[in-house]
Order: sequence, then structure tokens, then C-alpha cells
Amino acid sequence: MSETVTRPINVTRLFTDEAGESHFVEEKLDLNEVNFAPPAPSMFLSAPAEARASVYLLCPDGYFGDFHPAPRRQIMTLLQGELEVGVSDGEKRRFLPGGSVLVEDTSGKGHSTRSIGDSLLIVTQL
Repeated sequence: MSETVTRPINVTRLFTDEAGESHFVEEKLDLNEVNFAPPAPSMFLSAPAEARASVYLLCPDGYFGDFHPAPRRQIMTLLQGELEVGVSDGEKRRFLPGGSVLVEDTSGKGHSTRSIGDSLLIVTQL
């Protein structure tokens, strides 16, 4: 019997605590080696997540959205531009193209968003 090979990746998660404050946390997600697209060689894949919709979102240069909760649980991946996201505990993070965040702050104080340059994202709603 062959041993399952896994590779961990870092995932940024934005969430709300019991007091309604929002925070960032870095978590590990294990990817398992699978024969995903035969006859191509095996690659590493996460467990599937059911998606409701996928949309492109463009925040024009200078866009600022003050603190707001996310409309739904979603994965946001930046394709171009730069985003600065603030959480209610005072932390701010800048996301560059290729950066992704699991957004789960659907209640509480939420987060703020500032676009530096035209920021294009793909948003996968869960």
C-alpha cells in the first residue's frame, strides 16, 4: 500500500471573534498528491469546497470601503493591483497579485478595503 503524500500551504483567514472583532490568522491547509488530470503527472490538491458563484471584482484606484462585514463567506484572490485590508483589532495587511484570503467576517465590525491602483480580484463565493 502506498503512503499518501501531502504538502502544506499557508492560508490567510479573516474572521470575526465572539466579541464581534475581526482578525487575520495564518492557517495550514494540507494538499494531497492525486492523479488529477491523467495522463499528466500527479499534483497536489486540497479537499473540494462547494462554490455558489464566482465573479470578477474591480476596485478602481483610490477605492476605499470603510469597515463592513463580508456579504458572504468567500475566497478573494487578487489578480492585479494592490489591496490594503484592515481589521478591527488594528492590523492592516497589503495583498499583492497572487495573494488570496478566506473571508469569513460575515458579522461584527468587519474589515476595511483600500485599492492601490486598479485592483482586479476573482471572488469565489462559498
